[in-house]
Amino acid sequence: MARSPLRSQQRVSSHSDNTASPAPLRAVRAVKGGEDARLALIDELELHLSTTTNKHGRPYQRRTINAYKYAAVQLHHWMTAKKTPGDFTSVDTATLNRFFRWYYQEHDVPKSQDGKGGYTGGTNTVQRNLRALFSYLAEEYDHPNPYQDRKLQRYATPPLGKPKTLSTDFVADMLKATGNGSPRVRDFQTVRDHAILRVLTEGLRSDELLNLRVQDLDLARGTLAVLPIKMDRNSLDGRVIPLQPKTVKALSRYLRVRTTHKLAERTDWLWLGTRNRSRLLYAGLHRLVKKWAEEAGYDPSAVSPHSFCHTWADDLKAAGVSGEHIMTIRGWKSPAMLRRYGADMATTRAVDAVQGLGDRY
Repeated sequence: MARSPLRSQQRVSSHSDNTASPAPLRAVRAVKGGEDARLALIDELELHLSTTTNKHGRPYQRRTINAYKYAAVQLHHWMTAKKTPGDFTSVDTATLNRFFRWYYQEHDVPKSQDGKGGYTGGTNTVQRNLRALFSYLAEEYDHPNPYQDRKLQRYATPPLGKPKTLSTDFVADMLKATGNGSPRVRDFQTVRDHAILRVLTEGLRSDELLNLRVQDLDLARGTLAVLPIKMDRNSLDGRVIPLQPKTVKALSRYLRVRTTHKLAERTDWLWLGTRNRSRLLYAGLHRLVKKWAEEAGYDPSAVSPHSFCHTWADDLKAAGVSGEHIMTIRGWKSPAMLRRYGADMATTRAVDAVQGLGDRY
């Protein structure tokens, strides 16, 4: 019997020997009412974002997709609690205004510094993230986009808080608490955490640090490569980060103990979890910094991984490194960022610089 040239026939015959079974299809959500219809639209939004690119022509990051989904889920829960009929295409400007007012009163006001609201910016974040849902509905369902209506009440972003530059003593005590780079300290967690704190002093953002791969390190030259957070790994726009000699040593020692991890040969993620768990994520990094701050005898609530970015900027500015060099290493395009980071120490740096001149006359 002659073989069929049709692809469908070939697929059927390829599985006729039962050597492999096709992957099961994902069940389609059954739509029985407004609540199910909204959940189905959230699934559609996730699929849409997972298969398209953003305004810069780059794939959406999973964290971005989750943030957009979270905003849609919050609106869904509110509509369910209020027994609002219909799916998201029944939401108009007035409905969105009521939702945002509720979110502001329930989430922003209790967390605000003065008990009156407006400081946390949570409503502004949800409002921005929910735009993706209604842009999708406008494109796929011709639903009038409430975000193009001037009657939509806009919630402003909160004023930027004052930067928190860490003291030299605090950084030194944190490093000392993690063994201070001693070769006698060899347990995986302490060696890893010391290396992470060292890399944080090089000015990396949390996502940049967590996205490092083993191949991003060039310890022979004392550098590592960082890709922009929303770039793919084939991008040519990566930045070269110069490392302090002690950071190079800390990374070298960590790579040595990393080989004892059961996933060391299976993944190229640089930072692996304790007890042979998979890669380190932001929650773990956040807990790590808080833990060692407390171990060193400091208030953990006053420090976060991002505090090290401001500290790095202040260190380089105080050392006389040019703003051009700092912007290049950090990847900043605007001088406003140069002024923002380490701004709480600007007066101290200015006074020290002028007094360092001594007598001028």
